[in-house]
Amino acid sequence: MTDHAQNRTRPVGDRALLIELADNRLVHAAAALVRARYGEALAEVVPGHQTLLVVGRDGPVRIDLDGLEAADEMPHELVQIDVRYDGADLEAVASALGVSVEAVVALHAGAQYTVAFMGFAPGFPYLICEPSSPLLELPRRATPRTRVPAGSVAVAAGYCGIYPQASPGGWNLLGHTELRLFDPQRDPPALLEPGMSVRFEPI
Repeated sequence: MTDHAQNRTRPVGDRALLIELADNRLVHAAAALVRARYGEALAEVVPGHQTLLVVGRDGPVRIDLDGLEAADEMPHELVQIDVRYDGADLEAVASALGVSVEAVVALHAGAQYTVAFMGFAPGFPYLICEPSSPLLELPRRATPRTRVPAGSVAVAAGYCGIYPQASPGGWNLLGHTELRLFDPQRDPPALLEPGMSVRFEPI
């Protein structure tokens, strides 16, 4: 392990290492680099919020992150997601930002996003964009909804997300997509994976 990696790496249990990274932009690059270098020795690689959990098959793997910056510049698979911008919070979001509804749609659809990590529910992607948009920086709703429809596209607290199935939620709803984000019969079940690029297309 290089000093560069050791300064931000700590053991978790008897087989894993948690790598702390400067931002979510580097997490998927580190995941790809680690899989390429140590694939056969790994049981699991789990991206998180500015972290990467690396689990070895037989014990902790000595990790060298040299070349991470170059790996971050590599192109990633781009997924286009059609969205009908009819979300229940669209007008409230426009009011909070002091712009029109049309401007909110343009702002959201005009950015390219990266899947930083998955969580909350199976297939739920946490999407980021750089530079971060004021749209994504809106806080969660003061009162969460007891049921958010499947396919809802929403923003809050620095992220854009898509609800794979109906569930409670407190994010600001901008619209919805007909794409099925999670299907247990599909291989892999989740449509999106950490490191993928995403663009939204208004319909």
